[in-house]
Amino acid sequence: MNNIKMLPALLMFAEVAKQGSFTLAAKQIGMSKSALSQQLKRLEQNIGQQLLSRNTRGMSLTAAGEKLLARSELLQDQVNLAFEELSSSKEAPSGVFALTIPHSCEKDIVLPALQQLCLEFPLIEPRVLVSDEPKDLIQENMDLAIYAGELKDSNYRALPIGTAREIICASPAYLMKRPTIQSVESLGEHRWIPAPWQNTTLSLYSEGGHTEKTDVEVKAFASANTLPCAIELVLRDMGIALLPEFVVQPHVNSGQLLRVLPDREGRQWPFYMVHRFQQEKPIHITRFYQLLKHFFAKATIA
Repeated sequence: MNNIKMLPALLMFAEVAKQGSFTLAAKQIGMSKSALSQQLKRLEQNIGQQLLSRNTRGMSLTAAGEKLLARSELLQDQVNLAFEELSSSKEAPSGVFALTIPHSCEKDIVLPALQQLCLEFPLIEPRVLVSDEPKDLIQENMDLAIYAGELKDSNYRALPIGTAREIICASPAYLMKRPTIQSVESLGEHRWIPAPWQNTTLSLYSEGGHTEKTDVEVKAFASANTLPCAIELVLRDMGIALLPEFVVQPHVNSGQLLRVLPDREGRQWPFYMVHRFQQEKPIHITRFYQLLKHFFAKATIA
């Protein structure tokens, strides 16, 4: 198989998967729906596997399609950046790339994005400060920060990454030993482990709509200054907590944690990339933002 000839078809496949529609993808690419369909059929023939499952209600990715998408969905951004870098006539980015991030974004968002960034720009030297405390970019000599929550007024530029919700969870062993949780009010009877940004007054909302809000007072049994430590306390059967869903979801999936009061959730937290560049952003900063959005979306949907 001549893989180079398949690159345009991979870009088209990624666009179809992104749009969830042949019609919308064809419009975005600027070609007919039938021509696009033929390109993807040819791709499937060359690979020898079905990538898309077509039915009366639309289309979905097969297992092979999901696997290929993970490799191909970043190609379009890479192509665009390659031409942008050429047209700007600038040298490849090099030197220290310093950033500060919260623990919640470390494993599944920032590190995969940083790994990909270093593959594309091998001359940069990452310096990562992980802290749940906001840091000043100038004082800490940082290029950018990832910030969760509403932004304060500043001279820095902020770009939205996405939003994530909090869920109430505890270990099965803890729940077996304590009174059954049947209502928001009964949370006050339990040992609470607040996250670093929380106090003993929690605001809970009806799931999905945030139309119904209830404030509840809880008892702080233990506390920690980092999110990983708070999660570990919950995993060790020491209490109940309201934590970012995308961070604890693997523990929920494995059965180590159970969701409590699934019809209630905490705040919807906006996440931003804040940078100190007042004029045109360096190309590696632009690329890092694209990668952050990509991996954030994967983490919060999973």
